[in-house]
Amino acid sequence: MNMITITLLMINLKSLMLLAIVTVIVVSCAKFITRSHSVPQALTAFSNVNVDEFQSLIADPNVQLLDVRAQDEYDEGHIAGAKLVDVNDTAFVENAVAVLNKQRPVAVYCRSGRRSARAAQMLSEQGFKVTNLLGGVIAWQDAGKTLVK
Repeated sequence: MNMITITLLMINLKSLMLLAIVTVIVVSCAKFITRSHSVPQALTAFSNVNVDEFQSLIADPNVQLLDVRAQDEYDEGHIAGAKLVDVNDTAFVENAVAVLNKQRPVAVYCRSGRRSARAAQMLSEQGFKVTNLLGGVIAWQDAGKTLVK
């Protein structure tokens, strides 16, 4: 072999080694990024539905209806048949677990849907199958649905 061939061969080997190193780094980083930025299953363990879907859901007698607002909000008007467990109570999870059956689905709501999404997350982490009302009682009333006192 002449000197030019040997030089080209060495350049090609260096290029292949560099390509292999870069590939290993990229694959390793991609796995790390995927792992560290993936959404934990618990974060997606509950579903959000609109008023009509929520109304259909709670028509099923097997579904447990949970209002997670404060007592005074509940007293002003709530969806018929709802149990009250205030999500802002530090013992929310314990209180909810005490009144709910894990074997039955839970439909949860609040005033606007924000607190109930938080409650749905917490209940999902406890093993409940949870559905959250998007827009909460505000959306419920805007759709012409009634509340009871």
